[in-house]
Amino acid sequence: MAQIRRRKTVTANIGGVRVGSDAPVVVQSMTNTDTADALATAQQVAALASAGSELVRITVNNDAAAEAVPRILDLLDRRGVSVPIVGDFHYNGHLLLKKFPACARALAKYRINPGNVSVGRKDDDNFRTMIEVAVENQKPVRIGVNWGSLDQALLTRMMDENSRLPAPREARDVTMEAMIVSALNSAALAEKYGLRPDQIVLSAKVSGVQDLIDVYRGLAARCQYPLHLGLTEAGMGTKGIVASTAGIGVLLQEGIGDTIRVSLTPAPNGDRTEEVMVAQQILQSLGIRSFLPQVTACPGCGRTTSTFFQELADDIQSYVRRQMPEWKQRYEGVEEMTLAVMGCVVNGPGESKHANIGISLPGTFEEPVAPVFVDGKLTRTLRGDRIVEEFIRILDNYVESHYARKAETAAPAK
Repeated sequence: MAQIRRRKTVTANIGGVRVGSDAPVVVQSMTNTDTADALATAQQVAALASAGSELVRITVNNDAAAEAVPRILDLLDRRGVSVPIVGDFHYNGHLLLKKFPACARALAKYRINPGNVSVGRKDDDNFRTMIEVAVENQKPVRIGVNWGSLDQALLTRMMDENSRLPAPREARDVTMEAMIVSALNSAALAEKYGLRPDQIVLSAKVSGVQDLIDVYRGLAARCQYPLHLGLTEAGMGTKGIVASTAGIGVLLQEGIGDTIRVSLTPAPNGDRTEEVMVAQQILQSLGIRSFLPQVTACPGCGRTTSTFFQELADDIQSYVRRQMPEWKQRYEGVEEMTLAVMGCVVNGPGESKHANIGISLPGTFEEPVAPVFVDGKLTRTLRGDRIVEEFIRILDNYVESHYARKAETAAPAK
């Protein structure tokens, strides 16, 4: 793993998941179901957890949603899913947490947006109520500032102060500073009302990559709370993936960030777990964490007019993802294995030698054979119409022989 020096923070405990400088960067996600539909929400939480989400946030926006939270936890428990559930509150969280104490107890963390409670207005009673419930139940809180719902009283005051300066700053810079001040002031209030520093996580969500980098650099320099990273409303498809990767990647490389979420807009009826896989891939591509074996594959060119190498790469990647839950249960370190599926002789043998297992398929007009390299050595040559099956057999044998089996859980005595 890469030796990136993480920013020093306090370490929070969120339902058994440690978040902070001496803990792994945590992947989280959020459901898009109606929380009042306990079964549908539990099913999506289970799918996100199975994909690798280590924290899952759900919307708690009305009585029906708050009433459903304990039921959701019960359904997950019956499935054997123990992922911590975070409640996302806006506007009426102070009412819901007091009216439904079972909901307050069941959640592993509360997310509060200071721009959508009473902070900065004539009083802070709503925010204070939520913090007091968190203290009563010993729950951590994420104070999540969002530029789409920034405390307007604070922003107006700071804009007015800026306009009176001899050399006023740009409005964009004042907005970034207002987000930082909002987060830090709210954290100070939370501590005043009884939360410990290790029960507070901060975030400052924006939708522009450079804004994200700037606001988190400023926030990181001025506090030791754990930080949750991510673009808000990142977008769909390629745009959302690239923008999230660009912003989150820069900050992680600088040691900033303790939890991440890639907030992708799914396609209609799309797979919500895509955001989890993208977040994992960001961390694994940077060498920060490993989640599953990586498959290197060439992009193809005029030397590879056959699509066979693309199909093989897709088959192998899909096979690895399907097998990973079982492998992870049985074998130590298998997530760090590397595979290469190459399409011609130009870089095929070289790339294959650098991987734990690699195959160099024949390009156009090349000899119709596929050498397989294991730990840098040519071990056999495949040919014919069973290359996929034979390569998978080699892969299975490698996993079995090269990764230590985890200790089996002893059966309970009868």
